Amino acid sequence: MGQGLVTDLYELTMAASYLLRGMTEPATFSLFVRRLPPERGFLVAAGLDDALRRLEELSFDDSDLEYLSDHGFDANALEAFRELRFDGDVWAIPEGHVVFPNEPLLEITAPLPVAQLVETVVLNQITYQTALTTKATRCVLAAAGRAALVDFSLRRTHGIEAGMSAARAAAVAGFSGTSNVEAARRFGIEPVGTMAHSYIETFSDERDAFMAFARDFPDRTTFLVDTYDTERGIQTVLDVADEMHLHGPLGIRLDSGDLLALSIRARNMLDQAGRPEVTIVASGGLDELDVERLLDAGAPIDVFGVGTRVGVSADAPALDSAYKLVEYDGRPVMKLSPGKESRPGPKQVYRSSLAQPDLLATRSEATPAGSKPLLSQVMRGGERTAPPPSLASVHERLSQDLAALTDQAKRLHSPEPTPVEISPALEAVTSAVRADIRAASAPDSG
Repeated sequence: MGQGLVTDLYELTMAASYLLRGMTEPATFSLFVRRLPPERGFLVAAGLDDALRRLEELSFDDSDLEYLSDHGFDANALEAFRELRFDGDVWAIPEGHVVFPNEPLLEITAPLPVAQLVETVVLNQITYQTALTTKATRCVLAAAGRAALVDFSLRRTHGIEAGMSAARAAAVAGFSGTSNVEAARRFGIEPVGTMAHSYIETFSDERDAFMAFARDFPDRTTFLVDTYDTERGIQTVLDVADEMHLHGPLGIRLDSGDLLALSIRARNMLDQAGRPEVTIVASGGLDELDVERLLDAGAPIDVFGVGTRVGVSADAPALDSAYKLVEYDGRPVMKLSPGKESRPGPKQVYRSSLAQPDLLATRSEATPAGSKPLLSQVMRGGERTAPPPSLASVHERLSQDLAALTDQAKRLHSPEPTPVEISPALEAVTSAVRADIRAASAPDSG
């Protein structure tokens, strides 16, 4: 099946109009985020690999064309769509880099109908995954190496593929595992899990449930202790562990109640029983603010299972992303709408240090001394310039950026993003194009 219909209708109608008029000269579109959501001091670029895969798969099969023929597209448009493939160039900031507002995460140059048609799908992939990866990264910053994090989000994400993206985003951020088994297989992540309350409820009592589970999975036993009474559940775990001579990896999970008080009590009980090796896992509607609060208060929690709020980026589920035409047929163009003005022409972002402002510049400018360009060419003529990077390398890139990022930008509360400066050359192009547009639209004074 082709992927041509995975788009908005107006992308198809515009592309058809361009094709019918022979408007196929090269066009460059830039994808960026205008403003950071509240309580964000940075974003993490993500979703590029899936976006490129969608570009590679762009095509229209017979069933796609038959559907379009029933919805107002004539034979000429359908024949043009039949031959359409993505054969353009893509420049992008590699996944895992920290980015700031108005920096292009991706720029596409392709024949105008093609570059227009792919807007929806690249926005979908990059916007969503950037939001999720940023949210997961905030959890890692909250934990600050004091506890491990695992992804529990699949059951509450907005669809199966969203769950895959959430698990990958968490791994990029530095989570140690996921409950999502298919994502674990697909991305090489450690699968993790415990048990549900329903498992315990199906047995005549809690002790029988714990013993059955330990017999069946002696090498990875984590007991859920809060189904009935948490302290009694912890004591039952200790009794079962002694009776069955369990000495492998053991854990208990707290999923409700006062997690601070319960984790302290649990640690005391485990240590007093000579079981310091038993880990404490906490879950239950947690996000980065809960992780920070609990650890700062001294909760002896070893692992946090975070799901719903991270898997949907609950406090910032959408980014103010845009995909704007910046050049057509060699002519720089821009939008002048109030609050949504764009800057013309292909661009580059130069970075000297994450402690200093990035420089947003024209792509043709020379690299400033001591700086490196962030955008690199990842597709040429519709073909990738290199294989996709490993998930481990993307995580390492993010880790290096976070180590260099200012504490002010990394704060979970009232962060201060590092500003982005505009090069004089880009300012000059912007001013010239703006003046030309206003002159062309001014009433005839004669």
